[in-house]
Order: sequence, then C-alpha cells, then structure tokens
Amino acid sequence: MDRDALGQLFDMSGRVVVVTGGTRGIGLALAEGYVAAGASVVVASRKAEACAVAETHLRSLGGEALGVPTHLGRLEDLDALVAQTVETFGGIDVVVNNAANALSQPVAELTPDAWAKSFEVNLRGPVFLTQKALPHLIASPHATVLNVVSVGAFIFSPYISMYAAGKAALMSYTRSMAAEFAPHRIRVNALAPGSVNTDMTRANPPERQEAMANACLQKRIAEPEEMIGPALLLTSDAGTFITGQVLIADGGMTPH
Repeated sequence: MDRDALGQLFDMSGRVVVVTGGTRGIGLALAEGYVAAGASVVVASRKAEACAVAETHLRSLGGEALGVPTHLGRLEDLDALVAQTVETFGGIDVVVNNAANALSQPVAELTPDAWAKSFEVNLRGPVFLTQKALPHLIASPHATVLNVVSVGAFIFSPYISMYAAGKAALMSYTRSMAAEFAPHRIRVNALAPGSVNTDMTRANPPERQEAMANACLQKRIAEPEEMIGPALLLTSDAGTFITGQVLIADGGMTPH
C-alpha cells in the first residue's frame, strides 16, 4: 500500500451514482463528494427547479451531473429516473437512497393519509428504485447500494414514529438485499446519521436543537459534509468486504 494505491480505494472515476434527495442537505453533500471522487452523479428530488440548480452546481465543481425531477412516492417516476440515468451515462453503479419524508404525528393521532405518504417515500420508494436499477447494478463490476437510514431506528422516537419505523424497515431491507444480491457481487449497506444540520433539524425549535446536540458525546450537531467519508467508505473500493451492515455516524449518541 502506498499513497497512490490508497487514493485509488476511494476513486469513483467512471462510475455512475444516483442520489435521491440530492438537491439539499445530506444528499447534496454526498453528491458533491461523489463528484469530487470522479463519479458522474444523478440527483433526484421532487422539484424541477431544485434539480436544475443542483445539476448546474455540480457541473461547476467540474463533474458530470444530471438532475431528474422525481417523486419517490410515484413508481412511474422511478422508471423515468432509471431510464434517464442510463440514457445519459450508460449505466448505474451506485444507488444512494437518501430521500425522506419527515412527517411527524403522535401515535394516537396517526392518519392513514400521513402513514401512506411517509412509507411511500421512506420505504417503498427506496426498495422499488433499487429493484428497478437492479439489472444495471448486476451489469456493473462495482455495484453498491447505500440506504440512508437514521439513528431514530435504534432509539425512542416519540412523535416521529412513522419516520423511525420506515428507517428501521429500510435497515431490515438492507440486510435482505445484501443477502439476495451477494451472488451478483452487489454490496448493500446502510448509513445511519444522528443529528445533522439540515432543513429537517432546523425546523425544530432552538431548545429542541440544543437537546439534540447534547444527546451525543461530541455535544454538537454534524454538518452534512461529515457524511461524505462514511458514504464513500461504504460505496467505493475501500469497502469491498463490507456488506449487509449499518454504519452509525452520530457523534456518539447510540451505543450499538
């Protein structure tokens, strides 16, 4: 091992990465990280304008990028996302299921409509996007799937039970996918962030944000860019012997 060989472990040149929820927060930070590592990056989110802005931004960083408006709750949108990615870049090597719906309701007040919206985006979307991308992942010599979950799947999660349950279920699918896809040499892992400085976190009142910061050993909230290293480890050649695992990046909030 030397410096050049070490750099090659994290080199994503020639690979095509799809990042859902890729126009802001953790998703945009990951997209920037993949561009910096040499990948062609497709970002997907609901708003066409946000996709266009993210695409332009990633191209300004020197990368090949594409923004595709996609609603994770609509299966036809997932077909279009895969088709446009393959048409533009010729294949898919990495799927990062990062998009999430942060609907919160007390268990006693859950509504069927909110339940459906939450699980369509947080669980059904990632599972079926992975399924639709599977033929292209099988064809890739470097195929990986990264499911962005949450430490909410491990801890008491009052009022955000739908979100936490969807992430816990996605973590279970991570393990099942890893086992089913292993014969195709496709690795599947999950990344579980703790509190990160995103719109979802900033929507909380100041006292709640302070409590979130104090809940971890580092006594702070992470920046989105701090998720780039863990994501690259799990999806690059640096992690070729890691599959079916959950990497918790929470500043020491959750013993596991």
